[in-house]
Amino acid sequence: MRFVFYTHSLVSDWNHGNAHFLRGVMRDLVARGHDAVALEPAEGWSRRHLLQQAGEAAVAQFHADFPGLTSRSYAPGFDHAAATADADVVVVHEWTDPALVAELGRLRREGARFCLLFHDTHHRAVSDSDAIAAMLLRDYDGILAFGETLRQRYLDSGWGARVFTWHEAADDRLFRPLAAEPMGDLVWIGNWGDGERTEELHRFLMQPARSLGLRGTVHGVRYPDAALVALREAGLDYRGWIANARVPQAFARHRVTLHIPRRPYVQALPGIPTIRVFEALACGIPLICAPWQDAEGLFRPGTDYLLARDGAEMQARLRDVLHDAALARSLAETGLATIRARHTCRHRVDELLGILEQLGATAPAEATP
Repeated sequence: MRFVFYTHSLVSDWNHGNAHFLRGVMRDLVARGHDAVALEPAEGWSRRHLLQQAGEAAVAQFHADFPGLTSRSYAPGFDHAAATADADVVVVHEWTDPALVAELGRLRREGARFCLLFHDTHHRAVSDSDAIAAMLLRDYDGILAFGETLRQRYLDSGWGARVFTWHEAADDRLFRPLAAEPMGDLVWIGNWGDGERTEELHRFLMQPARSLGLRGTVHGVRYPDAALVALREAGLDYRGWIANARVPQAFARHRVTLHIPRRPYVQALPGIPTIRVFEALACGIPLICAPWQDAEGLFRPGTDYLLARDGAEMQARLRDVLHDAALARSLAETGLATIRARHTCRHRVDELLGILEQLGATAPAEATP
């Protein structure tokens, strides 16, 4: 089968977590003998920021890290009908320009043979519902929502009749345990979050690290000056953006990491973790989570990861993991086992092919890789 993915960017993961998952899905499709190509806007904000910060070398590094992946850029005047003419499946990400979302729907309505899917991996359905309501999705064959609460939001709002839960997952070809000498206690990899978790980062990251005197590293973008000052005062070393392909090494050089979800997910979309949960567990690093509700039973709280209800509990959990080697080892092993059993990109490709079968887009026998 030939898959075309409209994404904000495949090449850039600067403040763009969906690139992580899409790369893993495309790699698995290609490994199974399918054809997969990404189409991304030439002037997308993620790629533009990446080039400003890291230059063309970052683009070259993407191609070196993911040699089997293909991405084409498009600009005004691009012939989308021609680009999708021989596609079997077209998957359109929620960050795609609404006019293009509508154009692809029109192509489908006018007889395009591909199965057309809309893919939502964000919280705008609850934080900016008017933007999603304005999307013209009536000609789409189905909607992929990255959590059950988001799926219900689409159904309740009448934005689609055939909506499927399709969680993110770890690309375990990339995210796996690595042997390295630890250089620090704690690593946090996450962006500032536009004010959506400012208080939580102080309460669950900076204050516990400062109280325990931990050595730690922080990676991410869009941290304001006040946040950088607070990180220094907490004894944490801020190192800016990190390419996702380098994250397994960062995990391997530290002894514990955290999941601190953005407020919209906790309050309005419970049950949806960030992709960093899947990736951290796949790397075999102990994980401690700020409050979130695993409403869909994706993991085993207390076994795959520890949960801290407030700053004091986070401090206690960090102390436990850093001073109890057996506990740290158990968390690493059980979390990794859960990922390998349920939450790799291979599992998600199996699910996607099952969804396509339900929609009548039955595939020919998979080619031999």
